[in-house]
Amino acid sequence: MKYYIIAGEASGDLHASNLMKALQKEDANAEFRFWGGDLMQAVGGTLVKHYKERAFMGFLEVILNLKTILGFIGFCKKDIEAYQPDRLIFIDNSGFNLRIAKWAKQEKFKTYYYIGPQVWASRAGRVEDIKRDIDQMYVILPFEEAFYKKHDYKVNFVGHPLLDAIADRTQVDEGEFRKEHQLSNKPIIALLPGSRKQEITKMLSVMLKMADKFTDYQFVIAGAPSQEYEFYQQFIKSSNVKLISNKTYDLLSVSYAALVTSGTATLETALFKVPEVVCYKGEWVSYQIAKRIITLKYISLVNLIMDREVVTELIQNDFTEKRLEEELRKILDLDFRDKLFADYFDLEQKLGGKGASENTAKLIVG
Repeated sequence: MKYYIIAGEASGDLHASNLMKALQKEDANAEFRFWGGDLMQAVGGTLVKHYKERAFMGFLEVILNLKTILGFIGFCKKDIEAYQPDRLIFIDNSGFNLRIAKWAKQEKFKTYYYIGPQVWASRAGRVEDIKRDIDQMYVILPFEEAFYKKHDYKVNFVGHPLLDAIADRTQVDEGEFRKEHQLSNKPIIALLPGSRKQEITKMLSVMLKMADKFTDYQFVIAGAPSQEYEFYQQFIKSSNVKLISNKTYDLLSVSYAALVTSGTATLETALFKVPEVVCYKGEWVSYQIAKRIITLKYISLVNLIMDREVVTELIQNDFTEKRLEEELRKILDLDFRDKLFADYFDLEQKLGGKGASENTAKLIVG
């Protein structure tokens, strides 16, 4: 069969690539055309647009780039129509994908959504649009199934793909890793400032102030695959800081603690059993809009899944040098870490077992 897949951002590229591999096992004649990234391209098929071309963050940034985004949507519709896929698969990226899905359903394409929109966080009214436009929905968080059931929509909980991504990776030799990247023997504190220029600029300058306060630790920035080394150089002022790009999982596997920008990385860090402080600071306008729309108690996936505060969240005005230093000292404390590790174990149990990609592929191929 012919599969047209639309993914955005590095995480979408990762999960879509694993889904493509699983689809190949279920369908020996699988052909792919997709919007995504390098990992999807490595599996095979035709890359239409790279996610780097449409990395817009926040309400204000979307508004400022609306003409460009509308151009992408129009181009995408024409490309799907020309390709005539047997299966149209959406991966996360709801702002873009739901617009395409509405059109696609009207045009009689079969629509499948893997890693569904976070309608449980805001704008629950979009569930009606999803029910109308999506033939099958595959969710990865345990509470999503119950949420959709309340709205009379049956979805499939397939497990979380991060469990597969982490379990299947090649183990890293810490000594070799340190030698390769010229790291000291000090315990490593990983800095995960996000993947877009806007958020990295907001987050990294404050995170890096910790390097001069915790000199017994080696600080390492997890560079995003979408950004060049030169972009990060402007922030690095201390000899106690290194940058390692496109090796976030390797870095987390050898880290003692982490400072993490809110997003999928908060859950990845927890699954690597690394104590973390979750941070977020956005543009003032975007944050004010989000605050009025999003109704959740927490912003990190760790706390949302556990339905309680497991990791500290420093949001907007709380994300200061003083507060960050206080919370970093907490997660370096041995007693605090023991409790956190127990919570991380419970978190992993809630996410179910491995096999999200395989479970989803089987349901899609049918």
